[in-house]
Amino acid sequence: MYVICREMKEKVKKIREEAEVIKQVLQAFKQGASLEEIMAASGLGIELRTFQRRLARLKESGEVVVSGDTRATRYHLAVKDNAIGVLYEPESAYGKSRYEIPLSPASRKIIATLSLPEAQRTPVGYQRGFLEGYKPDTDSFLSQSEKEKLAKMGNTARLHEPAGTYAREILNRLLIDLSWNSSRLEGNTYSLLDTERLISMGAIADSKTTLEAQMILNHKDAIEFMVEGAEEMGFNRYTLLNLHALLSHNLLPEPSASGRLRQKAVGIHKSVFTPLAVPQLIEEMFDLMLVKAEAIEDPFEQAFFVMVHLPYLQPFDDVNKRVSRLAVNIPLNRHNLAPLSFIDVPNDLYIQGILGIYELNEIALMKDVFMWAYERSCNRYGAIRQSLGEPDPFRLRYREQIRSLVTEIVSQQFSMAKAAAQHTSMPGTAHPTTIQAIAS
Repeated sequence: MYVICREMKEKVKKIREEAEVIKQVLQAFKQGASLEEIMAASGLGIELRTFQRRLARLKESGEVVVSGDTRATRYHLAVKDNAIGVLYEPESAYGKSRYEIPLSPASRKIIATLSLPEAQRTPVGYQRGFLEGYKPDTDSFLSQSEKEKLAKMGNTARLHEPAGTYAREILNRLLIDLSWNSSRLEGNTYSLLDTERLISMGAIADSKTTLEAQMILNHKDAIEFMVEGAEEMGFNRYTLLNLHALLSHNLLPEPSASGRLRQKAVGIHKSVFTPLAVPQLIEEMFDLMLVKAEAIEDPFEQAFFVMVHLPYLQPFDDVNKRVSRLAVNIPLNRHNLAPLSFIDVPNDLYIQGILGIYELNEIALMKDVFMWAYERSCNRYGAIRQSLGEPDPFRLRYREQIRSLVTEIVSQQFSMAKAAAQHTSMPGTAHPTTIQAIAS
């Protein structure tokens, strides 16, 4: 018995030593490392399956976090601070290499539950009451203080401009940020620079798959559709089905499924949740979700409601999460609030938030991710807003008259001189120079 105990202690000690070596290796990989890179750098010489078990144990303990999926999986060192949040240490594409994500006790409970093996988690199906029981503007996922905090962060100098004004001003940056981050959360391995070159110049990155390029270009088309039609965008079939058609273009095994509600059963990878399978029920719940979403007045509650319920319903064959990540920006664009681009959101934490909704109908973790991600995006677009300067107070005050005047000048094909002669001044102005500027 003594010999057996000593052998067990030696084995435990060896496992701990190997774990420490792995963590030391990951400290040198600021952008994360693949399984093969960690194995080569560690020099441990242990079998692949054993190495995978060591990494899985570190992930379960929260000491290692994972981004990407399947072949694109990368491991990052993470340090937990139980009193405040989770500190992530991968190098950020936006220049900051370490950042903290505050997590509530409820979020930590969700993570602990989801860390159990699938065999120990209770299989569940779609719970209709989770959606049916929600009463717009009576119930709320976000507290009043959270809404006020989000509104303060998302405030721009374009709040009273026509819908989509702010998004159009930052469109070039938004296309790259949102396309890259949303694709990254799907395991896409394009870098931020690769994404920028693809969107700006159509240059496909070497050693990347055509599917990855297609995914990013689909995001670009969908974002442009959403921003250009901001005034008409809403939570209706036209908007959501078109977003899905654009995002799923050339990516689905069955092309006819693009822009169409799901007509077959689907499963969720690494989850005990089973979505609805009956097409009539999917359609019924989809329409109910849209009605409730459109009835919500607060743009942030509206955005978060869709971020929760659209992936949960799984109304499409695939690409549901991508549709939800763009759809959250519909009310933000409509109110000229800063957009949500999911900058630096860790893949594993986002997926755990989704799984918390799928398996537990618990929103706490996803809400923590949403709040943190929006603050991250607002900080980025706040800097861009400063570079744009403040809006012209004259154009702001007389925007309707200017719009009417521009329409008349274009439709009548006035020259600069004729426009100035026809409209010598605007209300409250003494000079026709503004008219000449518009005519030019």
